[in-house]
Amino acid sequence: MSSKVLIVDDEPTALTTLEAILSGEGYQLEYAASGKIALEKAEQLLPDLILLDVMMPGMNGFEVCRRLRATPKLAEVPIIILTALDDRSSRLQGIEAGADDFLIKPVDRQELQLRVRTILRLDRYRTLSNQRENLRKMAEHVVNAQEQERKRLSRELHDDLGQALIAHMLRLQNLRATTPPRVEDLHRELDDLIADTNQTINKMRQLAQDIRPTMLDTLGLKTTLQNHCREYSIRTGLPVTLEIDEKLSELSDIYSIILYRFLQETLTNVIKHSKANHVWVELTLDEEEITLTVQDNGKGFTMDDSHTAKGIGLMGLRERLLLVGGNLVITSAPSKGTIISAHLPVNEKSTREQV
Repeated sequence: MSSKVLIVDDEPTALTTLEAILSGEGYQLEYAASGKIALEKAEQLLPDLILLDVMMPGMNGFEVCRRLRATPKLAEVPIIILTALDDRSSRLQGIEAGADDFLIKPVDRQELQLRVRTILRLDRYRTLSNQRENLRKMAEHVVNAQEQERKRLSRELHDDLGQALIAHMLRLQNLRATTPPRVEDLHRELDDLIADTNQTINKMRQLAQDIRPTMLDTLGLKTTLQNHCREYSIRTGLPVTLEIDEKLSELSDIYSIILYRFLQETLTNVIKHSKANHVWVELTLDEEEITLTVQDNGKGFTMDDSHTAKGIGLMGLRERLLLVGGNLVITSAPSKGTIISAHLPVNEKSTREQV
């Protein structure tokens, strides 16, 4: 889609000259012969750039510029003032009015083409940056909403369903205690039911923990990672060595969630695929980024095996990292183990805001 350029000048000769200079550049050129018409056309067209003459009857270019900047939907449109005035006070007045650039008539053909091209490119970059930032905020909102739902489900599993199962087990135990000893078959059946119920309670607790660990909200990321690694080792028999940079302060909720999910997923993949006998986890901080690395000494894989690299459950994590400007790095080779690291940029939102 071509950029729209609005040319504002009351002199027909000047309009013709500017048209000749810019007509071969691929822009959609629009024209206004007065300040009043320029304001009306600008609201209708929402141009990507305005070339604005100063010396016009009724409303000069400085006033047009000020009014454009006072109009919310036009406030960010780039404006180049074109004028025969060459004194310092006129330049300062143009800057004060909100102009982005200032060219003296008669304009140099090549200079005008380059200035227009540069400003339009910068404006497109700014627009794309704003769009990316808006998408990032929307994505962050979605992730937070998902985590809030996880928190609710975890709480309901632990509190509601958990309490119901415990009450059920207590009733079975009471029934077992009041049943005459001679009814051996019934005793065995009740013992099996109590054991099954107890196992279900433990599974439910683990499920609630996996959905959203309450420790993440109460004790923070560091303690949660330590606890997860310890329980993982107990459950799988696979030793995990964890190191956390002492300089690392408490992180924002979105960063904590992403890093916890990263560790959760990568450790699951290690036990499923790697055949490793040791895992090393390291959380570090430098001036530019926060890095969480998981390394194993397992069988590894070839990096050109795109099915393996993409099929180990990390695509969702890669997408989450991209949402906050981060990236995922995988290094592996047959019989050399695998190193997977999550990199997050350090910025003003990385650390948790103190209330």
